[in-house]
Amino acid sequence: MPFFAIFVAIPFIEILIFMSVGDSIGFMNTLFIALMTAILGGLIVQHQGLHTLAHIRAALNRGQIPLNDFFDGICLIAAGAMLITPGFLTDFLGFSLLIPPVRGLLRGLIKRHTNWEDAASQSQPRSQSRPQNGDIIDAEYERIDENER
Repeated sequence: MPFFAIFVAIPFIEILIFMSVGDSIGFMNTLFIALMTAILGGLIVQHQGLHTLAHIRAALNRGQIPLNDFFDGICLIAAGAMLITPGFLTDFLGFSLLIPPVRGLLRGLIKRHTNWEDAASQSQPRSQSRPQNGDIIDAEYERIDENER
């Protein structure tokens, strides 16, 4: 029930804030700010998302479970959704999730109330398909049967 109340209250709060800001600086300026925060936020989410994806891939290639990077990815998805939603409250929350220390605080709160590390320790690392030393040998071959000679 609290989530339903939040989802009902947020649009009303956004409308009140939008009207208040519009009265102070004008409707067109308010609309411009809302549009620019969506564009700027989208660019930042894209940059940080690609960076997080690279971290996840590197950790998976090492056979590790990147729980922190997965959490950052989820936060970035939530930030992107909030930033494309018009409004100043959702923009504030979305930009807050783009700040790594804020995500760290949120991650710490969640870790205290869940079995975060236990989930990672129960999983088995995936087998390495590459040589341990990292060298990759590229070669071609042709199969020759005795009957075809």
